[in-house]
Amino acid sequence: MSSSNENKIPLITPYKMGNFHLSHRVVLAPLTRQRSYGNVPQPHAALYYSQRATKGGLLIAEATGVSDTAQGYTDTPGIWTKEHVEAWKPIVDAVHAKGGIFFCQIWHVGRVSNYGFQPNGQAPISSTDKALSPAEAFSPPHRLTTEEIPKIVNDFRIASRNAIEAGFDGVEIHGAHGYLLDQFLKDRINDRTDIYGRTLENRCRFPLEVVEAVVNEIGADRVGIRLSPFANYMESGDSNPEALGLYMAESLNKYGILYCHMIEPRMKLLGEKFETPHSLLPMRKAFKGTFIVVGGYTREDGNKAIADDYADLVAYGRWFLANPDLPKRFELDAPLNKYNRETFYVSDPVVGYVDYPFLESSTAVSKYPIRM
Repeated sequence: MSSSNENKIPLITPYKMGNFHLSHRVVLAPLTRQRSYGNVPQPHAALYYSQRATKGGLLIAEATGVSDTAQGYTDTPGIWTKEHVEAWKPIVDAVHAKGGIFFCQIWHVGRVSNYGFQPNGQAPISSTDKALSPAEAFSPPHRLTTEEIPKIVNDFRIASRNAIEAGFDGVEIHGAHGYLLDQFLKDRINDRTDIYGRTLENRCRFPLEVVEAVVNEIGADRVGIRLSPFANYMESGDSNPEALGLYMAESLNKYGILYCHMIEPRMKLLGEKFETPHSLLPMRKAFKGTFIVVGGYTREDGNKAIADDYADLVAYGRWFLANPDLPKRFELDAPLNKYNRETFYVSDPVVGYVDYPFLESSTAVSKYPIRM
């Protein structure tokens, strides 16, 4: 790429993220695709991720369960068994073969589950015993005792080690969107009275214990975290999201982790943009590592975020899903394929997964005339 080009397109400029040399700032956001049959990653994922891999491009894998209690959706991948690790290896290899940098997002859904997903039909676990609505979708959770929490921390630790064994370059801890870590962080959910509840510091204790354990296991330079202080997904609101986001950003500095990946305040609910006076700028300024933003970004405002130093990297979900060559399209300001929501979560190994056309195919330009 010529330097004149780089000057024009902030998203297509190189960036050094710790030990990783990125060739551009366009990140594949972690996207649940529900095509890992029986929680085992499948060969078709190798094609899906390698299609979206570029030399020096960062990809974050879909949310991957840390244990047999972590599941809340059909056919989401796991990384708690040897079989999972072995199944991930060729997928990671396919991304590395194209020069990509690949992080595994590790998660636990907490109460966003039901008896059917849990071992022996037991109750899902959470910070609370309050159930999510609707009752037919989510079973009442078991409130984790103080003594049980270290086991869950250990599940994250082992999952991070397994991810590195599978060949991933690092892990992203999922602390967003109303899942287990967020169920501790948010005061609308967390109604505990022990050392994991009441105060802001106490609510952040368990997520930070997970960060510390993972850092100690695989090294801070391989660890990121995803947070959504402003979001209300899965009834996960907080009374003071600014204070929560800022406290977490500052606390994470103590562990020296590689990056913090935050959801824009405008994305209160999944897939819907809201006008908001709130901004991630205070967290961006507070956090000392790489800052990644995500949430309804277009090419234009992604470029602006980089140009204004609002973020180091911008993650794209739906547009990257539908445009396997998204960085190239952004560089050329080429038209984009439309995404089809109806095929986001179908279990088909091809449809809506690896069948979106590349720019080279002549149909792409004429068939999908969308610009961003």
